[in-house]
Parts: sequence; C-alpha cells; structure tokens
Amino acid sequence: MEYIKSKIRDVIDFPSKGVIFKDLTTVFKDPRALHIISWDLSQLYRDKGITKVVGIESRGFIGGSILAAELGAGFVPARKPGKLPADTISISYDKEYGKDVIEIHRDAITPDDIVVIHDDVLATGGTMAAAYNLVKSLNPKKIYINFIIEISALGGRPNLPQDAQVDSLIVY
Repeated sequence: MEYIKSKIRDVIDFPSKGVIFKDLTTVFKDPRALHIISWDLSQLYRDKGITKVVGIESRGFIGGSILAAELGAGFVPARKPGKLPADTISISYDKEYGKDVIEIHRDAITPDDIVVIHDDVLATGGTMAAAYNLVKSLNPKKIYINFIIEISALGGRPNLPQDAQVDSLIVY
C-alpha cells in the first residue's frame, strides 16, 4: 500500500477552503498502482459469491467497474437524479453542505444478489449510508461496503450500518 499512498495527490483547499482532497486520479493513471488496487480490492471478496457491485457516482464507477470485472459480477451505477434512463428508485440524504439524492434502476438488484457497494473515499459516510439504504430496500441476500481510502479523522465509519462489513484498503 505504500506504493499506492505515494501516488495519491493531496489537493489543498478543494472543493472548499480548509479541505485537503485525496485525489485518486493520480493512482488510476499509473498502471502498476491500478493493478495493485484491482488485485487488492478483488481479494477482499473473491470467496464471497458477489453477484453485483454498485459504484457511487462518479469516482466509485472506476473502482467499482474494476472490482465487478475482477469478480465476474455485474456493475450497477448509483447516480444523481435524471441520469439513468429506466425506472429508478431514489433516496435523499444529508451531506456536509445540504441535501443530495442518489438513485439506481429499480430492477438493478434482486433478492438473489450479494452486493458490494464501492466508493473511492470514506469521509463522513453520508453518501455511502444512503446508497446502502437504497440497495437494502431491494432486499439482496447480503451487502458489503468498500472504499479505497478511509479518512478516519472525519468519523465516517460510525455513520455506516452496523450490519454491513466495511473494508478500506488505506486508512488515514
């Protein structure tokens, strides 16, 4: 993981003053780093019977798609309203700076599915908690939660459901 950490770029005052943003685009563009992330993510769930990976817009699409391909699972995008073409279900949730909404296709998850919900970074946990509740409303067999980076000082983990296994590759 030290190699991956060396490729993460800190962007000062983004998206607002006082924030140090952990930019993973510098990880994704590095072939070795991308391979390591791909391998390490997939090893967490290789024996879990995963059938679907839900990736949260937008950086969660990258790691989520990679994880789905590595596991031979389907990929489901969790998007902002109005971006998905068919019948959707949605959930509203609170973020640091107001409310937001995410949605998925109503037929994306079935009761036979075992799901990993993936996003790039765990900060406060609001978006992931909402995605979890959205997926859970479709009654899959099991739900796992996954991040590439967890920023523990922001206290996101306690905001996540206690009945889901939560994994992060890197914890700051």
